[in-house]
Amino acid sequence: MNRRSFLTTAAATAAGLVTLPALAGGHGRLGTFTGAARYGAGGTAELAGNQVNLLADFTFGSAPDPKIALGRDGYDAKTLMGPLKSTSGASSYTLPAGIDPSQYNEIWIWCEQYNVPLAVAKLG
Repeated sequence: MNRRSFLTTAAATAAGLVTLPALAGGHGRLGTFTGAARYGAGGTAELAGNQVNLLADFTFGSAPDPKIALGRDGYDAKTLMGPLKSTSGASSYTLPAGIDPSQYNEIWIWCEQYNVPLAVAKLG
């Protein structure tokens, strides 16, 4: 084997061993947003490691103070990750320190100002 063939083979082998960061879609538990029609929430959410990803098909109409959080058969305030970054398309949110994502089965859009649910995605 000549040097060029060796380097090509080594690079191809190494490429298969490199761990890439998780990208939105296909790496975690998925759910589809449902909720009151007046808020216009729809699309897919994903819980992957310590990240919540709203995927490219995500849409949200309008409501005051929408924030992202987790829940287990109901909203859990200690998981609040901050304001919704965009009303459409992909965005990511990092779970607060000390939160075990395996303990949750829902992703919430929550109105903190009025303490009301806007939408929920039940995770599969």
